[in-house]
Amino acid sequence: MSDKLHFETQAIQSTLVKDAQASSVTQPIYLTTTFERETDGSYPHGFVYSRLDNPNRKQLEASVALLENGDKAFAFASGMASINAMFQTLKTGDHVIIPDDAYYATEILLRDVYERWGLQMTKVDMSNNDAVQKAVQPNTKMIWVETPSNPLLKVSDIESIAAIAHKAGALCVVDNTWATPVMQLPLTLGADAVMHSTTKYYGGHCDVLGGILIIKSNNELAEKISSIQTKGGAVPSPFDCWIISRGIKTLSLRVKAQTESAGKLAEYLSTHPKVEKVNYPGLKSHLQHAIAAKQMKGGFGAMLSVQIKGDAKAAMELTGRLKLFTTATSLGGVESLVEHRRSVEGPYSVTPDNLLRVSVGLEHIDDLINDWKQALG
Repeated sequence: MSDKLHFETQAIQSTLVKDAQASSVTQPIYLTTTFERETDGSYPHGFVYSRLDNPNRKQLEASVALLENGDKAFAFASGMASINAMFQTLKTGDHVIIPDDAYYATEILLRDVYERWGLQMTKVDMSNNDAVQKAVQPNTKMIWVETPSNPLLKVSDIESIAAIAHKAGALCVVDNTWATPVMQLPLTLGADAVMHSTTKYYGGHCDVLGGILIIKSNNELAEKISSIQTKGGAVPSPFDCWIISRGIKTLSLRVKAQTESAGKLAEYLSTHPKVEKVNYPGLKSHLQHAIAAKQMKGGFGAMLSVQIKGDAKAAMELTGRLKLFTTATSLGGVESLVEHRRSVEGPYSVTPDNLLRVSVGLEHIDDLINDWKQALG
């Protein structure tokens, strides 16, 4: 980041444009598929066709690259599309190491699509550096890190894992969706690339799908991602880019407020007699609290998971008693959400039956705590 501007200022400045036609303060939405050429065949503003590039996408990518301390960013139509693009940079016979509790769809993508193409995968406890080191093979080309993890909120030491990856000649890629650049900057810790589901905190209002990859250096990897993005065509619409850019303006304020509330809710639930365990890296009882405190500079995030005393049925019934938490998939919006994760995953799930994933919104924390108090009884 610039030494002169703070994150909040950069978030605003990077999403502003100079509109020569109407002097609009907010960027126009360029709902065009194609752009006019000059008689000599050139394109006066560098735009050819919206699958290749678009002013709204260009601005979004430049803003996120700046906020993540990267050289280049590439926007996609969903978080899964961005994950897919990263795996597409590999080739048959390559080996990937992923967390044993990674976002479930990441593992399914590797199992259902890429294993058929000869990509190999090993799952490890990514919070254990020795386990990561032992999983490295001669053909390991990527270590996929997710920290905090979804939904167990285990924390991985990005700096140490990046060193393991680079020693093996592999890439270290970090899913930074839950932490956001407000809390954590993996590229400054040695990662080669960062992935976000911009559907979540970047968008911030549960009204847009998007994904993005940020590359530390404008190198061969960036060229591969650029080629996959434009040739594969899984790009976001101009309107989606505009919505996500709008979300960036308030990203820091939202995440900081949500994080403060999440910490208070985690503290409350961790002492409740009907709660078996609270998974939140901000709690001093968390096994990787020290690592989280070291690499998550802005706080510990707005996500937590709660394991109640009881079985899956009891956990799901509890969601019905909560009044201020909507029972729904996704996270990062202004409204608080709760979900029984095991029931929406599948046969490879390692999520405990009694676990509820909680996304803390912007409601008043006293109201949220009181809601859990009445629901738990």
